[in-house]
Amino acid sequence: MSGPLAGLRVVEMAGTGPGPFCAMLLADLGAEVVRVRRPGGSMFDMEPRFDVTRRGCRFVDLDLRESDAVASALALIEKAEVLIEGYRPGVMERLGLGPDICLARNPRLVYGRMTGWGQDGPLARRAGHDINYIALTGALHAIGRPDSPPPPPLNLVGDFGGGAMFLAFGVMAALLEARASGKGQVVNAAMTDGAALLAAGRYAGRAAGSQSNQRGNNLIDGGAPFYDTYVCADGKFIALGAIEPQFYARFRTLCGLTDALFDEQMNKAKWPAQKQQLAAMFRTRSRAEWIALLGSDDTCIAPVLDWDEAPSDPHNVARNSFVAIDDVTQPAPAPRFSRTPAATPRSARISGDDTREVLRNWGLAQPIVERLLA
Repeated sequence: MSGPLAGLRVVEMAGTGPGPFCAMLLADLGAEVVRVRRPGGSMFDMEPRFDVTRRGCRFVDLDLRESDAVASALALIEKAEVLIEGYRPGVMERLGLGPDICLARNPRLVYGRMTGWGQDGPLARRAGHDINYIALTGALHAIGRPDSPPPPPLNLVGDFGGGAMFLAFGVMAALLEARASGKGQVVNAAMTDGAALLAAGRYAGRAAGSQSNQRGNNLIDGGAPFYDTYVCADGKFIALGAIEPQFYARFRTLCGLTDALFDEQMNKAKWPAQKQQLAAMFRTRSRAEWIALLGSDDTCIAPVLDWDEAPSDPHNVARNSFVAIDDVTQPAPAPRFSRTPAATPRSARISGDDTREVLRNWGLAQPIVERLLA
């Protein structure tokens, strides 16, 4: 493995969504990630090469209802620096793999826990999904148009932004501290906490009086005519973000918007009329024509690309933002490192193929390995 995390050993208790994504982030940067899963469990609902969030990792099949399997999991955890789990509160403790037991075996361990509601609180043991977690933080309320219910923003805000990335950040911070102090700790990442923190700027604006509680009525939520998306003549969309006066002025010049209506950029009373005129204007040309007119200047405009278009965009191609692994186009590892660049990941493997190799390489006795495999 290559990358800034080469040599780091991570054990992930196999799950879905943000847990695997967090582990993928670490594996992309060179960590050796081993996923512990139940034998015969349906890890993949697709061919492994298509399961991008499990790329670069290896699998160990352990039936944690068996004492030998629990002991083997503990042996792996003892040799790791990081453990990641995304179960409901209490599950790891019932398996005999809770923080107290694992940290007793490995005092330097960083024990990363991912939950939706958190390890405690009135909702801690209740089921939920991304849409529920971000609803509780105020983030979902602020997304969408004022005349319709808030739309689910995929699961980017709760699962991946507020969950997986905050867990990865917390794990790396705790790892840095553990390498200095020699002592591990538990990192408790709740998606409600992370999603709330992502909205820090919006709460600041609310306190200052610059952020309305009505969605679609603010600077960057689609309320401003100069920060919104518009449909073009060909039915495709354009994204405009000309907030700063100099970019707004350049946009007006290139579009020939000389009407005095557009002179007062920050006058909210004029936003509806401005938006109506801009919508009519953008419908007069195709998306490609608008990009040809505005895209080479500082107008803060970009085409709204779909999943098929984005990988072939010239900027993305120039930066190698997407890679093809086993004929599957997918986002490349990020961020970039000047001295310890990450290698191109390999596809996920068929679960179970790595069990013998991982258990032996991580130092488990051969008789135990053979008994587990049997």
